[in-house]
Amino acid sequence: MYVLDALPQTHSYSFEALELDCGRTFSPVTIAYETYGRLNAAKDNAILLLHALSGSAHAGFVNDKGEHGWWEDFIGPGRALDTDRYFVICSNVLGGCGGSTGPASVDPATGRPYGLSFPVITVGDMVRAQKHLVDSLGIRALLAVVGGSIGGMQALQWAVDYPEAVRSALILAAANRLSAQGIAFNEVGRQAIMADSCWQNGDYYGGIPPRTGLALARMIGHITYLSEESMHEKFGRALKGVNGYHYRFSEDFEVESYLHYKGSRFVERFDANSYLYITKAMDYFDLPDLASIKSKMLVISFSSDWLFPPAQLKLLVRTLRRKRKDVTYCDVQSSRGHDAFLLDVAPLTELISGFLENVAGQL
Repeated sequence: MYVLDALPQTHSYSFEALELDCGRTFSPVTIAYETYGRLNAAKDNAILLLHALSGSAHAGFVNDKGEHGWWEDFIGPGRALDTDRYFVICSNVLGGCGGSTGPASVDPATGRPYGLSFPVITVGDMVRAQKHLVDSLGIRALLAVVGGSIGGMQALQWAVDYPEAVRSALILAAANRLSAQGIAFNEVGRQAIMADSCWQNGDYYGGIPPRTGLALARMIGHITYLSEESMHEKFGRALKGVNGYHYRFSEDFEVESYLHYKGSRFVERFDANSYLYITKAMDYFDLPDLASIKSKMLVISFSSDWLFPPAQLKLLVRTLRRKRKDVTYCDVQSSRGHDAFLLDVAPLTELISGFLENVAGQL
């Protein structure tokens, strides 16, 4: 069993100003992050791990609160991100609610949470904030940037914006733009939050948060993370009780109970306004020009993912190859839908480990 020198802790890095795509200069900015493994003397073994919508900086080993990391099975000795070899950094995104500056943070000018006075941000803004963090650690070039879903969007943005600072980029279940269908689901989720009477135009801090709206947004979003096959395998038409239908508007089916559970758990740990801002950043993401990329690329799709279907990722790969980029592509056969990048440990560990070993071997 691997014994940690110390339980992982969330750290903070703050800086004065960030130029945003909306034209504003925002100040001050704090980015929360965790690290796993050790940075070597040459500072060339660093991997930046980028989380999906509801993730946080806590990606790896169980912390002192007993909380499991969102990619725990992939981080550690002998795992995909081998901490005997690599120094793994995971930061909470700008606009999030896991310690980085976001709408729930206190505006020093007013002494109150920003709420909707927080500027609308983009994936590019998130990446520029991360670049400040990486620079503060004295890292000139990352061995890899790794991410799934909106984390994969950030990894791609890194490769485009900072080609000299990224040796490789691993894009999981993500593409260079979100589809109209994805934008539509995000908008329905945002409208669910904003229709909650407790939302109060984003100024609910200190009062009752819009739990019902946020739970509904999570339920809607979670359906897109699954697949028809996985839902059939897990639930089918199984009933929650044993005595047949209730004949009232309550939870008759196990799948209904599951979605309600996911929604209720989500509101305990996530801020509704952050959900609005992060999904909007996801909608705005669109990188038609990939010419500046210099890094080696690994693009991974999942056969049953209908939020980022294989056809969309294959189009990204064809675009990269037309531009003569060094790209490897794999479509993982999985019934787990979009969530497969969090769950399919064995095939992903083999793919990621081999790719990173190849990149590290060329240093």
